[in-house]
Amino acid sequence: MYDFAVVGVGPAGARFARRAAENGHRVIALEQGEIGSPLACSGHVSRDIWSFTGEGARERLAQNEVYGARFHVDGPGGRAYPFYKDEPVSNVIDRVALDRHLAELARDAGADVRDHHTVTDVDVRADRVVLTASGPDGTVEFEAKLVAGCDGPRSRVRDALSLPEPDEFLHGVLAFDDEPDHDDFVDVHLTAPTFFAWRIPRGDAGVEYGLAAPPGVEVKKHFDDLVAGYDVSVANRCSGAIPIGPPERVTGDRGFLIGDAAGQTKPFTGGGILYGMRCGDHAAREIDPDHPSTVRAYERAWRADIERDQAFGHRLRQAYSLPEPVQRIGLRALSGEIGVHMDRPTSMFTREHIRAMFSMK
Repeated sequence: MYDFAVVGVGPAGARFARRAAENGHRVIALEQGEIGSPLACSGHVSRDIWSFTGEGARERLAQNEVYGARFHVDGPGGRAYPFYKDEPVSNVIDRVALDRHLAELARDAGADVRDHHTVTDVDVRADRVVLTASGPDGTVEFEAKLVAGCDGPRSRVRDALSLPEPDEFLHGVLAFDDEPDHDDFVDVHLTAPTFFAWRIPRGDAGVEYGLAAPPGVEVKKHFDDLVAGYDVSVANRCSGAIPIGPPERVTGDRGFLIGDAAGQTKPFTGGGILYGMRCGDHAAREIDPDHPSTVRAYERAWRADIERDQAFGHRLRQAYSLPEPVQRIGLRALSGEIGVHMDRPTSMFTREHIRAMFSMK
């Protein structure tokens, strides 16, 4: 019997599998298709990513360095309000290669990582969890003391554990232009209802365009308008659900959730790569598979880490829906050099950010 069965080998699942294996636990990690595919998430992340990837990964995964963002209240031709630092704020990475790299780190640590294994049933029993999966050699069962649901917004594990869903799901869409672009600013458009659209230069890999909005919004139309405003042709469209707002509980008697399945994302951007991996570390540190009640310590630990930033992120997101004249006034007043960390919006109140703001006014 395994100590942990991990369902989903994205960044959160791979990170937890690696850390749990390094702690001496027997880990089986299952991914329904080829790890990293299909792409359904942006590759724009803070520079903290390199603390999770190990030495030498930057040279293989990094595509571009970003120094700031230009905010737009209207289309691409309108006025831009820049926010920036005098050093790189973030990186654009090869998102598919990141997943595969993190999965390989989990394998190197001793986790049994298997792709092309679709979990079709999660049977939670009093003393174990039995997973049924469809793999290359047919149907197979795995037994584990605990199950980690890292299987994304529409989590099968979450349903099996009878855990509540995140507060809401946005509909996100991405597409790509192959024309190389080494610009060191991203563009953010506050034109999508209650959220935003973006343009991310990816160096030699081209440009990523994306947009997210709530269900019921004509996402395709808004996205087509964005792309038309830049007068480009895009290909390789992909879409998916973006969970916003963690539920009141992400742990059960024989399992727990990490990453998108738990709503561990940034409410103001929808990104969850770093949050998910940080929460994976908390799970590996706090949970003892021989003492299932330790899942409660994980619940406390991850919330203590990111809950405050998530709460403030919700307030930031509300500004996306302010009347356009108010947005312009706010962006004009606040634009310039910043000291904010993109994963920690509460850093807006740090001495570094306040000093940067007043040095420009």
